[in-house]
Amino acid sequence: MEPRLSEIPDSTTSMRRMTKVEYFIKRVIDITGSIIGLILTAPIFFLIGISYLFEKERGPVFFKQRRVGWNGQIFYIYKFRTMVINAEKKLKENKLLYKKYVANNYKLEPYEDPRITKLGKFLRRTSLDELPQLINVLKGEMSLVGPRPVVEEELKEYKNKKNQFLSVKPGVTGYWQISGRSNVGYPERVELELYYVYNQSILFDIKILYKTFMVVLTNKGAY
Repeated sequence: MEPRLSEIPDSTTSMRRMTKVEYFIKRVIDITGSIIGLILTAPIFFLIGISYLFEKERGPVFFKQRRVGWNGQIFYIYKFRTMVINAEKKLKENKLLYKKYVANNYKLEPYEDPRITKLGKFLRRTSLDELPQLINVLKGEMSLVGPRPVVEEELKEYKNKKNQFLSVKPGVTGYWQISGRSNVGYPERVELELYYVYNQSILFDIKILYKTFMVVLTNKGAY
């Protein structure tokens, strides 16, 4: 059973750190996995790209957003665009809806979120919108497995555990995703993410990758 947030130490000295050999193996897995993944999903990239031509509001195929990465470094995460143009601006213009968005763990139900397009709903439900993050993995900004990278305003949810959270490279998938994903909000999400940080290992990564495939197949927790 994962520890409760109150049981996790404030420092990083007691966490289980991977050895240099393990880090090397993890990076080899990341590079190999992302290259193979990009090659195998190339037809999917093409079909999704074509689908954007049939949207009412034309816009870019890809969406990028500032996220906080390893040791607090800022990078841009890539996804297939699932929202209308200037989505963040439109959301913040509706103060009541934005307040609800923040209070609801930075998400809205698909039926009430005015930002999500019809194609976007399908991409999110099938998790296909996440595929471009393989590019982030290949670039070394992310790993296949790790805590999900957050936007800067979400860091406050980690309070004095922020340094622990940022001490590990963020991942495309992780312990939070296989434990409920969007069905699990803060503060429980913090506990799940930090459980991975304190128990990281190659074997744990392999288990998470396997369970991720099962979660994606069942659309469990997809938002």
